[in-house]
Amino acid sequence: MKLSELSRSIEGKVAIVTGAASGMGRATARLFADEGARVAALDINAGPLEVVVSEIEQAGCPVRGWTVDLDDADAIKRTIDEVAEHFGGVDILVNNAGISRFAPIDDEDYEAAWDISLSVLLKAHTRTIRAALPFLRQSDGGRIVNIASTEGLGATKFGSPYTAAKTGVIGLTRSLAVELGTEGITVNCICPGPIRTGMTQAISEGDKAEFARRRVALKRYAEPEEVAHGTLSLVLPASSFITGVALPVDGGLTIRNA
Repeated sequence: MKLSELSRSIEGKVAIVTGAASGMGRATARLFADEGARVAALDINAGPLEVVVSEIEQAGCPVRGWTVDLDDADAIKRTIDEVAEHFGGVDILVNNAGISRFAPIDDEDYEAAWDISLSVLLKAHTRTIRAALPFLRQSDGGRIVNIASTEGLGATKFGSPYTAAKTGVIGLTRSLAVELGTEGITVNCICPGPIRTGMTQAISEGDKAEFARRRVALKRYAEPEEVAHGTLSLVLPASSFITGVALPVDGGLTIRNA
């Protein structure tokens, strides 16, 4: 007989994961499926999304994919309504979809980089949350996890559009944690550090190794699944008293002074 009372299982929960076709989103969708969740995988890239959905289906897990542009408010609302109808509700929302746009402040394309960064990395989070909220309120323990970045805790040269958006994600998370706390809905965010994803693929292995040696306590880049496990920890029923946190999954990047 177990001595503990709180569940560490998400079996049967309906989980929406945006940006599910690659990187951390793909790892999150697969991990949640492994843990028994019914997964709604959302992404703008239809081909890679089909691959992920097929992988999860072949493992015998309930999943369905939706191709959606998170820069389109109407498409977001329509898609999440379809998810709720198909699965019978929504219990977990993971706002993972992202892009990376760096530009010097005096670059002629700066405002374009700014606009798309704020739209996809921040405004889309508010749109998916607003669309999912009626269904999360019907859940017996709604969970929202926004994927921010260690760039929201620090900064990199030429990265102000990205940094501003990710800092905004942390602020949004904290504010909504207060706003929705009385309804039992938790809102948290993950701040990944150096991860092996499509965004870092162009960085050479030598540069990765040098950066990790100088900046990361664990001396390496992480795999996407390591971030996914951090996300999983925040959506467990047992994590019902954790809200408003910005959890770095960064191998100790943000704690190093030298």
